[in-house]
Amino acid sequence: MPTPDRAPTLEWTEDPAANRLVAENPLALLVGFCLDQQFPIEQAFLGPLRMRERLGTLDPERLAATDPEVFAAAFRTPPAIHRFPRSMAQRAQGICRIVTETYGGDASRLWREAGTAAEIHRRLAALPGFGPLKARIVTGVLVRRYGVTPPGWEQVVPDFPTLADVTTADERRAYQAAKRAHKAAMRAQGAEGPVHRTPARATASHGGSGRSSAGARRSPASKP
Repeated sequence: MPTPDRAPTLEWTEDPAANRLVAENPLALLVGFCLDQQFPIEQAFLGPLRMRERLGTLDPERLAATDPEVFAAAFRTPPAIHRFPRSMAQRAQGICRIVTETYGGDASRLWREAGTAAEIHRRLAALPGFGPLKARIVTGVLVRRYGVTPPGWEQVVPDFPTLADVTTADERRAYQAAKRAHKAAMRAQGAEGPVHRTPARATASHGGSGRSSAGARRSPASKP
C-alpha cells in the first residue's frame, strides 16, 4: 500500500521531537493512540518519546522482551507516561509483542499488507488499548495523512471530527476546544433532562481523525 515519501506533519504535542517520532515511526503512532485514553492528547503522544528515552529503544522486539516490571517502572517514573502507568505499560508492551510475533517487528506491515480497509480495521481493533472505534480513527489517520487507501476505506473512516483532521498546533487547540464545548453541552443537557441524539458531526470522539459524513467520502487528498 502506498505511503508518502515524507512523514506528515502531526503537531499533536508541544514537543517537536515527539511529533516527529509519532509521524515517522509506525510503532510510536500505535503506542500514542493506545495511550490516548483518559489523558490529554499532548501527553499521550509524548509517551512514545519518553518510552524511548527511558527504555533506550523503540525496537518492538527489544521492548517485547523487556522485563514487565522494568517496563512498568519506566511508565511510573515522574513525570508518569500515563495516569494509569501499570495498565498502560502492559498494553504498550502487548502491542510490541503483537508487532514482533505477527508482523515481524515492522508495525507498518499491519496496514501495508492488508488487502482491504476492513482488514486494517480488524487488525487495529485487536491491539491492546484499541477496539472498534479507535481502530476507525486510526484508519482515518492512515487514509488522510499517510495515503493508505485500500478498498472500502470510505466505509471505515469516521464521519465525525477526530485527530485525522489535526496537523497543526492551532488545529489541535481548536479540536480540543470543540470537544470541551460538546462535553459541556452534553452535561448541561443531561442535567436538564433526557439527552437527545446529536448529529454525527458533533460527536467528536477523542483521539481521532474526523470529518463530516460528506468529508468521509471525499478523496483523502482533499484538505480537512
